[in-house]
Amino acid sequence: MQQIDFYYEDFPVGAEFALGPKQMTAEEIIAFASQFDPQPMHLSEEAGKASLLGGLAASGWHSSALLMRMMFDSYIGRSSCQGAPGIEFMDWKKPVMAGDRLEGRSIVEEARLLNSRPGLGMVTFRHELDNQTGETVLICRNAVMMRQKSMEAGS
Repeated sequence: MQQIDFYYEDFPVGAEFALGPKQMTAEEIIAFASQFDPQPMHLSEEAGKASLLGGLAASGWHSSALLMRMMFDSYIGRSSCQGAPGIEFMDWKKPVMAGDRLEGRSIVEEARLLNSRPGLGMVTFRHELDNQTGETVLICRNAVMMRQKSMEAGS
C-alpha cells in the first residue's frame, strides 16, 4: 500500500516543492527520441547542430515527461492524488541540451474544494524547470485532484 504524506490540506497557496535535479545525457535523449519523437535534431549531435537548436536537444515531450517524473518523485508519489483534468499550458522556453542539469519547483497557485465531489479538492500548480545556468527551459500549469485527509476513514 502506498504511503500517503500529502493530502489536499498539505497544498496551501504559496507552498513550493523542489523538483530534480536531473542530469540530461545524450543517450537518454536519443533513446526517448528514437521511440517517441524521431526528428533528426533529437537523434544526433550533427543534425542538432545543423538545426535551430544548435546541438543534440531533447524533445519537448521528453522534457514534459521528465517534469512528470520529478513531480512524482517530489510529492505526487506520496500524495492522495486522484488524477488531473488536463494541462492548462506547457511552454518549452529553451531547448534542453545533452549535458544540461535540470531542476525547478512546483508552486501551488490555487486550491479549492470541489462542491460536486465531497472529499476532493483541486490544487493548481505552476511548474518551472531551469537549466544549470538558471535559464528557464519549461513552464507548465495544471490542476490535480487530491483527497482531503479529513475525509479518510478513521480520521
